[in-house]
Amino acid sequence: MPLSGPGPRSPRLWGATGIVVVLAVFAAVVLWQDSPPAARAAAAGPPHTTVQVSRGACGTGWDDARPGLQVFDLHNSSDVATEVYLEDAASKAVYGEVEDIGPGTTRSLTADIGKGAYAFQCVPDDGDAITGPTVRITSGQGGPAAAPVSRQDLIPPSIAYQKWVAGGLDRVVRLTGDLRDAVDRGDLAGARKAWLPAHLEYERLGAAYDAFGDADGQINGTDAGLPGGVADPSFTGFHRIEYGLWHGRSAGSLRAPATALVAAVTALRDSWSQARMDPAQLGLRAHEILENTVQFELTGRTDYGSGSNLATARANLDGTREVLSRLRPLLATRYQELPQLDHELDAAQDTLDGLAPDGEWIPLTRLTRAQREKVDAALDELVERLASVATLCEPRRTV
Repeated sequence: MPLSGPGPRSPRLWGATGIVVVLAVFAAVVLWQDSPPAARAAAAGPPHTTVQVSRGACGTGWDDARPGLQVFDLHNSSDVATEVYLEDAASKAVYGEVEDIGPGTTRSLTADIGKGAYAFQCVPDDGDAITGPTVRITSGQGGPAAAPVSRQDLIPPSIAYQKWVAGGLDRVVRLTGDLRDAVDRGDLAGARKAWLPAHLEYERLGAAYDAFGDADGQINGTDAGLPGGVADPSFTGFHRIEYGLWHGRSAGSLRAPATALVAAVTALRDSWSQARMDPAQLGLRAHEILENTVQFELTGRTDYGSGSNLATARANLDGTREVLSRLRPLLATRYQELPQLDHELDAAQDTLDGLAPDGEWIPLTRLTRAQREKVDAALDELVERLASVATLCEPRRTV
């Protein structure tokens, strides 16, 4: 729910409290004026330069070139949204980018630059890329730049990932068959035992969900938005069976949903060779898998009785690693924080594995406050770091 704006200010807020605030501000200004120039410059933050990024004036306004950390205030005076890159004029390695700068708006790009030649590239929504004038800096050591990734670069890892998904779908078909067989025998305890491995195997395929199309809703959808809730005929798949298994439903009532689930995953498996994942989305998917984990699994929104959200989070972590393993050759030369990412993946895995003593996963509702905070921190840090992977692996648009 959006927060409401402030109401009329009460006159009492401008009593003694207001005087203290004014005196504090005045004292701060006096101290700032009396401080050495170097200290004043540091307190003011990095210098700002306004740069035009319109179609006819891309990169103009950067006349006082200097090394070091600085902020470029990118002003789009055109009538279309524009993507902007600050790049090495020769190698085209990128030092920073800002997407979707709207008409008439200004957005900031912070970059650390040193000796070298630089240029802004502007890519308007409705036109070709435009490269601005080259600006040379004659001294200083700048920060890292990332070589741009092309769509062609992403095709081999995307194909390799699709092949891995094909093997995963074979496993899903086999495991859902085990689940259906247990239901058919009337063995509800066996069905509960078979449900989790089948569901986790499917969850590990997280980066392919967009290419699964409508099949994903049939296989792994929830009752969200359905008029009849859990009783709605459109509520199908893993979570429909989960609800029945952990809410005392009979084996007879679950035979049709289990048979339908096997049919859905088999159809998906058989048609997968004709599917085509968008290579340009692979880096984004590496970020979205755990972003969705935080949104849906760590909130318990997808728990229909099994209490297995942490197990699902662990499977999603496996799925993230699978995507990253295909992207690693591209990231190794572009992402300086790859070792830190690996470390955080290992730490998150250790945290989650510690919540399955003797192979039995602790439900979210039974976590201590300290355990919950540790899980949240581990996954939140990963989501933030994986956002950089998504950015680095986004293909540059040049037309």
